[in-house]
Amino acid sequence: MSTSSGFLGVVERIGNRLPDPVFLFLWLIGGLVVLSLVGSGLGWSAVNPVTGETLEAQSLLSRENLDRLIIGMPRTLADFPPLAIVVTIIYGASVAERTGLFDSAIRGALLNAPKAVLTPVVVVVGMMSHHASDAAYVVVIPLAAVIFAAAGRHPLAGLAAGFAAVSGGYAGNLFPGSQDALILGITEPAARLIDPTYSVNIAGNWFFIIGVVLIFTPIVWFLTDRVIEPRLGRWTPSDAARPPSTPEEQALTPVQKKGLAWAGLAILAMLAVWTALTLMPGSPFIDPEAEPGQEYNPLYRSLIAFFAVTFFVAGGAYGAGAGTVKSHRDMVRMMGEGVAQLAPYIVLAFFAAHFVAMINWSGLGPILAVNAAAELQRIALPAPALLIAVVLVSCVFDLFIGSASAKWSALAPIVVPMFMLLGISPEMTTAAYRMGDSVTNIATPLMSYFPLILTFAQRWDPRFGLGSLLATMLPYAGCFLAAGLLMVAAWVALDLPLGPGVGVHYELPSAVAPVASSSSSS
Repeated sequence: MSTSSGFLGVVERIGNRLPDPVFLFLWLIGGLVVLSLVGSGLGWSAVNPVTGETLEAQSLLSRENLDRLIIGMPRTLADFPPLAIVVTIIYGASVAERTGLFDSAIRGALLNAPKAVLTPVVVVVGMMSHHASDAAYVVVIPLAAVIFAAAGRHPLAGLAAGFAAVSGGYAGNLFPGSQDALILGITEPAARLIDPTYSVNIAGNWFFIIGVVLIFTPIVWFLTDRVIEPRLGRWTPSDAARPPSTPEEQALTPVQKKGLAWAGLAILAMLAVWTALTLMPGSPFIDPEAEPGQEYNPLYRSLIAFFAVTFFVAGGAYGAGAGTVKSHRDMVRMMGEGVAQLAPYIVLAFFAAHFVAMINWSGLGPILAVNAAAELQRIALPAPALLIAVVLVSCVFDLFIGSASAKWSALAPIVVPMFMLLGISPEMTTAAYRMGDSVTNIATPLMSYFPLILTFAQRWDPRFGLGSLLATMLPYAGCFLAAGLLMVAAWVALDLPLGPGVGVHYELPSAVAPVASSSSSS
């Protein structure tokens, strides 16, 4: 279904004409090659305020850069941090997903939700379900409609609350997971364009994503109960009105409950192991020689391995208890299936890795960042205003390009170094991007799961069209955007920590010149 007029119609038509993100990166690489020729010919340059190094634009068609591109092509892909991070976590997450652990945990939480707090439970579970990847869309959202109907409430209100939490609240969670690893993995090489020693960990946005849950949950609760459900009208339950149930909507069986109990014990065991490794003398998770506040960085970086191993062990324990794993070969097969499902991302990562690397080889990314930062410093915009701009730009891109990693791979090499030079940490810039990428997901029919959500809605009301779904979700998107902008601005103004040992601001080393004194020509 498609809108034919109005703003949403324009968005849909433009978005449908955009090429696949892979070819977007090819276009960007082509433009980068041309720009490198122009820059090297005109002598574009800047001084890196962190290292004191003079940055000069380099032609990507030079002998050295062609050697890097062609001969070093396998190494360029292998050195792309997000790829290794995502593959590592997917080994464990694929076992947890395919044994049924994620599905049963989500259903168990929603089906047992007290009626008095049904909406906030749906919201929190929806945001937590991001760890389950696609299962969040195919389990949480239709199941939210079912439990609302079972409680005598309008099922489409439950579907809207679930959709708002899963998609509009994509930046929120109570614990870091694969999405944090992916996005922050893209941030690190971008930060190293300015500061080669900078290190980013998976917990770098932990407190921020918890803040999203705490702020967005009451918003969805109020809108669902006081605005959306009254607008939908009274729901009169009847056997004819209720669509046939699916396996995802049925109560947990005794063996599934047994599997969850075993998985819970496995998770507790993993927490005990990681705690023991942290507290033991000579712990590999503590760096005694690090600067104050940075000694636990190895622990934070170990979270990638922790989630991978925990998902694997808990998934295996669930499978053993629920009978979905008969032998170790089943778990190996599940790991293989999980990696196979990554094929589209691996294809995209190849081109994204080369785009990021070529920005570095050409010197254009750091040069642009230094010059843009100097100009912004001259204008003297406050940090909250700068980050609000990141949120808004991310929102606009999100209307047309669904992939969060594709957008950030293109934006990060410019935005992250530029904001570092303005005293804003890479993690804070990443948090602002994630907010913008999240809040408009539910306001564009180009979002890949939008047709699926519409199909879920039409199971309950065949007359419920694309316009109906958009009209239902726009109040959430508008309030999310307003709250997100205020949250980002307040986080900076109050200088709140973003995660363990991670703050809003980045301090340039005192031994080098400030950005305003860097020499450049362009």
